[in-house]
Parts: sequence; structure tokens; C-alpha cells
Amino acid sequence: MIFKSSTTAVPDVPAVPRHVAIIMDGNGRWATKRLLPRVAGHVKGVEAVRGVVEACVLRGVEYLTLFAFSSENWRRPAEEVSLLMRLFVTALEREVAKMHANDIRLKVVGDLSRFDPKLQEMIANAERKTAGNKRLTVSVCANYGGRWDIMQATSKMVAANPGVRDYTEEMLAPHLAMAYAPEPDLFIRTGGEERISNFLLWQLAYSELYFTDTYWPDFSADSLDAAIASYQHRERRFGRTGEQVANKT
Repeated sequence: MIFKSSTTAVPDVPAVPRHVAIIMDGNGRWATKRLLPRVAGHVKGVEAVRGVVEACVLRGVEYLTLFAFSSENWRRPAEEVSLLMRLFVTALEREVAKMHANDIRLKVVGDLSRFDPKLQEMIANAERKTAGNKRLTVSVCANYGGRWDIMQATSKMVAANPGVRDYTEEMLAPHLAMAYAPEPDLFIRTGGEERISNFLLWQLAYSELYFTDTYWPDFSADSLDAAIASYQHRERRFGRTGEQVANKT
């Protein structure tokens, strides 16, 4: 399926966001505030993912994209990075069968070459197992960066179009890591920070941005509803005037 680009056409504006993208921030601070090791925050954060996936299914969201591990997160202490990798393996072991049983597709997006071969194999198996599912697509961005995405897409576009000098968005779009999904309608960042941190730089061009002080482990179905309610009160103009939007022109 080819999805409309927000900069070349006016996309549909659904009442419930079709695609929600989330930076899940604040696990470590959640734990520190409770005098717990940071690992406790990451473990609790996995539980929050499960709850938000369920909430998205019930509310009719079709795509949920989660920023789990950025290309810059390798800068964190080695012990924490190792823990995050183990949590990733554990989550795949425990959740993939449940996702498949509930008609949920899993995609893992990013430069996976740096991961342990066992983890790469688990990811590939999970994607194959859930490939035909339609109810919700959950994309986990791991070792992902928006600049990496644009660069890898550009390289593929150039290789696919030898001798071309003038490139277009339409030529680049199929090579982006998330070409299988529409652009996010709603972007959420938890934890109180207000930046996009190299996440989906191309795709967030006209997304509605929502920031909350709630740490990710405390983000619930009610928190998601608050974000969706904020989205529903936005006027999405995509370069047009308010009068044009009102007149649907």
C-alpha cells in the first residue's frame, strides 16, 4: 500500500489517530525516584508497553511505533546496555506468541547488524510469525536514528536509480525503514523532555506533538486517552488556512 506524504498531499485526518509514535522516556528516573536500581524502571517499562498495546487495539489505532533503543543509546554504561539487550530477548520470548494470538504484527526497525546473532534471529522469526496479522502493527525502533534512516534510504534510492540526477520524495519514500506505515498522526514523549531526539525525522513532518511529564512506567490507557483527546482538539492544516480546513478544500 502507498501512503500519502504530508508534504506532497493532504492526508486523511482520522478522529482516532491511525498511527501513534512514542518515545518511552523516564524509566531510569522512575526507578531513581523510588530508590530502586535503574533496571527496575526498565522492567516496569516493559509492563507499560503491554498495557499501551492493549489500549491501542481497543481504541482502533492501527500502527504503534515505540522508540526502544536509539543509535545514541550505545553511549550509556555498558552494564545498562547489556541489560536492555537481555530485556529485549526476554520480551520477544514472552510476548510474540501472545501478539500472534491477538492478530498483532511485530516489526523491528533499525540497523540490526550490531545486535547479537541470536537476537537478530529471534527478531527475524518473530517478524515472520506475525507477518500476516492485521489488527495492529507494533514497530519497535531498535538501534534506530532518524538520520540513519534518511541516509540508508538515500543510498538505496541512488542505487535503484542509476544515472538519475533529480530525485523526488516519491523516489525516496519506498526506501525509508517504515515505508510500510503511514506517517504518525500523533507523537508522544513521556518523561518531561520536549524534543524528538533523532526519532522519525522524516516521518514526523506534520505529526501532532504531545509531551507529558508522566514517566513511561506510569503511562497507562488513561494517559493514552489524554494524548488522543489533545490530538482531537488540534486543527490539522497541512499548510492550508483554517478557512480551507473548515470548508474541506
